[in-house]
Amino acid sequence: MVSEKLTLITNSNATFPARRLRTALALATAITTAGFLAACQDSEGLRSGRANKPIPAETLALMNEKGMTKHSPILLRAFKKEAELEIWKMKADGQYALLKTYPMCRWSGQLGPKRREGDRQVPEGFYAITPNRMNPNSAYYLSFDVGYPNAYDRAQGNTGALIMVHGDCSSAGCFSMTDEQIAEIYAVAREAFSGGQSAIQMQSMPFRMTPENLAKHRFDPHMKFWRQIKEGSDHFEVTHREPQVAVCGNRYVFNSKPKDSSTRLDARAACPPLEQEESLRNMVAEKNHREQQKVAELVSKGTPAVKVVYADGGQHPSFRHISRVSRPETVDRGPVEIAIDESGKPLKTPILIAGKTDAGTPAAAPTASTPAPTAAIAAKPSDPAASLRQTTTVAQTGSNLPAAKVGGTAAGQPPTSASAYAPPTPETPPAATETPFYSRWLGGAAQPEVPAAAPAAPVQTPAAASTTAAGKRAEGEKGKKPVPARDKQANTNPLLMRGALPALPQNLMAYSPFR
Repeated sequence: MVSEKLTLITNSNATFPARRLRTALALATAITTAGFLAACQDSEGLRSGRANKPIPAETLALMNEKGMTKHSPILLRAFKKEAELEIWKMKADGQYALLKTYPMCRWSGQLGPKRREGDRQVPEGFYAITPNRMNPNSAYYLSFDVGYPNAYDRAQGNTGALIMVHGDCSSAGCFSMTDEQIAEIYAVAREAFSGGQSAIQMQSMPFRMTPENLAKHRFDPHMKFWRQIKEGSDHFEVTHREPQVAVCGNRYVFNSKPKDSSTRLDARAACPPLEQEESLRNMVAEKNHREQQKVAELVSKGTPAVKVVYADGGQHPSFRHISRVSRPETVDRGPVEIAIDESGKPLKTPILIAGKTDAGTPAAAPTASTPAPTAAIAAKPSDPAASLRQTTTVAQTGSNLPAAKVGGTAAGQPPTSASAYAPPTPETPPAATETPFYSRWLGGAAQPEVPAAAPAAPVQTPAAASTTAAGKRAEGEKGKKPVPARDKQANTNPLLMRGALPALPQNLMAYSPFR
């Protein structure tokens, strides 16, 4: 890309004598001009001026209210399960305050870190966005590279590259926003760089590190890694200052430095003796202690341990009105929470929570002749919008059960009596017997990664049969020409819909905090 060529030259200027600097800058200008002309053949980012759009007046007014300037540094936080991206901005006292929370239009894969090229995983961890990673010519309206893989990822042998925050509501491993949102986020980042910020820290989390989420995910196979990145999140939350991130011994360390100042940290080598400010260490420890007490309380009250499985990622409930997203059929299915044991494996008699059929609709109640299975099914929504609908669930065998509460039993254990189930509804036909997307988790041992299922081949059905949201979306895509893969997000890019998203309803573009 143009920005990459320019950066290689600019970074080398530090070693050039002064008399050669003018030559290097002239060459950079020539390359940049030629690159821009070529890039405009693919995207109208510069020609349209979208990369130079000003920060909206409302956002500037919000900054002023919070004691910020448009050039002050920023920090980004992303939460996959909640599908939200936050911009934090530095105030005059050096602390960061929440500026805005943006609902995320699309993310792909499962909860958990990215491991390999093409796995559709949105990465988790701490990343650095530098000016050369900003792409004004993106085929996804505008974009910037988050900096995956970082030192931790490389130490783990993780592969892949070019993971972006971009527009188009289409994801194959990226954080995808709407065009309107990315225009504002890009502008805020651009002005922070203009003010002298050298790198924007991005904290990518599987979910908000609340006691409720920690209790539910306590046996997830990724929990050891999640506790690492939670420590960095805790450092930020107790100080509201950007944590200093390093890697040694194949793990993250935060706000720490070697006791021997001549020692350098190596991502793959064992960590040397480290030191940390005592007051900071005590604040983080106190916060963690309070949360662990709350987790223990929730577990004692019967909070089940679960594994959340997605057909292929998700989106914020605010965007359910948008039909033109990548792989809409997988979003329509929604996540399924599967009860697991201490080893992270599904229970022998699995409990499915807030499940859906592969058609994307809540599972139907069984017929009168359907025997009640031994597994308990809890109607416990895994996303905010789920509480607005009556969600039933699916048993391991494919039989459908009406919603029922798990009450008076140990966490993750089924009731001992069929009376815990709601009465059957004979009028409702039994569900189809196709293998659900989460069947891998029901079949045996837990896997460290749950790759998204391959897209199903298109099936020709009468128009009258397309009654689900996925069917309606599919009808709208008939006749569309495939768009070539761009930005190299993954080995298999979905069909992309550039510049076709409707404007967001009022107050849905972002949530301005009240604190």
